[in-house]
Amino acid sequence: MFTPTLGHIPAPQASWSERAWRSWIALEEKKIPYQYKEVNPYKKEPHFLAINPKGLVPAVEFNGKALYESLVICEFLEDAYPSYTPHLLPSDPYERARARIWIDHITKFFLPPFFRLLQSQDKEKQDEARQEVYKALSTLAKQKKEGGPYFFGEDFSLVDIAIAPWAERDYIITEHRGYKREEVGKEWKEWADALEKRDSVKKTTSNKEYYTEIYGRYLRDEAQSEAAKATRAGRAIP
Repeated sequence: MFTPTLGHIPAPQASWSERAWRSWIALEEKKIPYQYKEVNPYKKEPHFLAINPKGLVPAVEFNGKALYESLVICEFLEDAYPSYTPHLLPSDPYERARARIWIDHITKFFLPPFFRLLQSQDKEKQDEARQEVYKALSTLAKQKKEGGPYFFGEDFSLVDIAIAPWAERDYIITEHRGYKREEVGKEWKEWADALEKRDSVKKTTSNKEYYTEIYGRYLRDEAQSEAAKATRAGRAIP
């Protein structure tokens, strides 16, 4: 959970939710002062559930009011703190629309096969999901502007934030599911490499040992998160 404050309180290096990580990266990019609060996903406090009835991270308290959903929070930060830079969405209306189209692509075409690849216990289904991951990332990377390391070239944007957590943690599916960046294509490998090196990503990256137990549950298909349940049921990832 994040609470914009008058003073910056350093955050502990233990966040594991990719969606919460998106909001954290945005706060660091824009240098908005905030307070970071850990939430136990398996023992949610009443205050947190009052803020976010879905019980999902991230959530933000702002002037006593609550918001949730990672990408909504990122856009809110743009609107609520217009003087803080860099801006995470282009000023041009067409390019802003393009950003939203390709963020939607990540949600609809990358995340479902990623979680299927992670959770599937059947090799044939893993192979099928891995190819879908490759296709989704290749399609996305081909939309990247030439002349810079990020989606809009030199400008780091919300499209980069939307995919960065999965780029940084793709070593999990490399080690356990046969995934290779280079098999997606040169464009994606160069982009993913640049995302890993971005200062805001490095500052908010937890040590790998924090993830061993958590991702182990996904790899054994024992995870009880809403994303894991949706994947088993063939529903959209919440």
